[in-house]
Amino acid sequence: MAFLLQHLLCEATECWPSATAALFGDQALRYRELDALSNGLAHVLRERGVRRGDRVAVYMNKSLGSLLSIHGILKAGGVYVPLDPNAPPQRLAFILQNCGVRCIAASTQKGAAIRQILAEGARLETAVFVDEGEPALGSNELACVSWPEVVDRAAASPPDVASIEGDLAYVLYTSGSTGTPKGVMISHANALAFVNWAVDEFALTAEDRLSSHAPLHFDLSIFDLFATMRAGASVALVPDGTSTFPIRLAEWIEKNAISVWYSVPSILTLLLLKGRLDRADLGRLRLVLFAGEVFPTKFLRDVMRAIPRAEFANLYGPTETNVITWYRVPPLSEGQDEPIPIGRPCANTDVLVVDESGNRIEEVGVEGELYARGPTLAQGYWGDAEKTARSFVQNPFQPHWSERVYRTGDIVAWQPDGNLRLIGRRDRMIKSRGYRIELDEIESVLYAHPGVKEAAVVAVPDEMIGSRILAFVACGGDLGAAGLREHCLERLPRYMIPESFELLAELPKTSTGKVDRARITANASAR
Repeated sequence: MAFLLQHLLCEATECWPSATAALFGDQALRYRELDALSNGLAHVLRERGVRRGDRVAVYMNKSLGSLLSIHGILKAGGVYVPLDPNAPPQRLAFILQNCGVRCIAASTQKGAAIRQILAEGARLETAVFVDEGEPALGSNELACVSWPEVVDRAAASPPDVASIEGDLAYVLYTSGSTGTPKGVMISHANALAFVNWAVDEFALTAEDRLSSHAPLHFDLSIFDLFATMRAGASVALVPDGTSTFPIRLAEWIEKNAISVWYSVPSILTLLLLKGRLDRADLGRLRLVLFAGEVFPTKFLRDVMRAIPRAEFANLYGPTETNVITWYRVPPLSEGQDEPIPIGRPCANTDVLVVDESGNRIEEVGVEGELYARGPTLAQGYWGDAEKTARSFVQNPFQPHWSERVYRTGDIVAWQPDGNLRLIGRRDRMIKSRGYRIELDEIESVLYAHPGVKEAAVVAVPDEMIGSRILAFVACGGDLGAAGLREHCLERLPRYMIPESFELLAELPKTSTGKVDRARITANASAR
């Protein structure tokens, strides 16, 4: 049994050397090819000074080279730090400086961008390019390694590195409440606890073909990349030019014979509304997993009807925990619009519901904050002991030995059937005119209207009433602000009715495909 993430590839290569490991467009890598090339990269990285625990950035659009880079970094004993390929240079320079990155694996197309990152103060020393071509780097500040040098070092065995399962495997940078990204540290043991559970729970086999839609800096990618290796399956990487175009995406799913899909709900909603699913043959899809945000029940029901052979499951967990609860979605009846549960704990994980006084809640329907415990919990935030101590706390219900639990900030309640219902975020609960208001509840009501495609409800500070509530909605037909207000008045008390309803063609998204509430709030506050 593998105890490091890179062992998944090594073991799969022993069992299925000629099987296809990964596909990207018309390109494919067999397991033995991926293994040998990543071994070569690992040797090159070691020769260039990468040692156990060193952070190495991955900077490129999704490609076979990005997959190869991740495995090569791990085999060298390094910690991979995936960068958003579309993020501004200033943000990327902060991440590289914050995480102490000195080496970067990149595509040659990113040469000019690397020059900009260096100008922003990043202290890179080495760049390894994992594709053909000449990078427009124009700088003598970096020692550069070309792709032919990596190919020449392709080898049957990786370097001998004495890593252990408690070592870090990767650092994922997510948005921080202070305006600067925070690096979530995940060990090999953390990641494998999730991967092993997922492969066993969903019975993945070497016959499956998984999609890889999530960007590499998003934690959904861990399932795509490593569950594939654990099962000996193949993974098809969604090209950037396809991922946000629903008709192309539906055609891509059919062409690549995808059997297991995993994405944020908004992508599935986009497929439903604009992907012409009635014209696509998605009969190979046996499993559809979604996570990252609430899936409006009316859209989930219609997606399930459009892909009737597939099993659907809601996976829940912040980056700091990976997946900790899940819910197998049963058939949904017409008119059933309440949000589906986030389910029960995954095997070998546990959750606690805690009230504001620190008491554990076990009663049905009583709201409290969700705490998580178990082997998938991250090691904390890179270089920020104070933030780590605030979020990863001593288990208050186990005072006799040291055990950390993670405070998710999510407000939940137990249902009579033993599943958890997500109420909203602790930081999305506001006060307006003296009333305590959950913004997610207003969004849920808006989504219940058949004409609403997307909705985001935000609050902006107001000296007189505490907070003003604003709704931003993408809708179809002749639905306008008056109709939305009337819809809300029928379902919410007046103090929860948004002050304004702004209609947009579509809501802005983050690089991970979620609705970008931070940008919406910032724009609203600036007015």
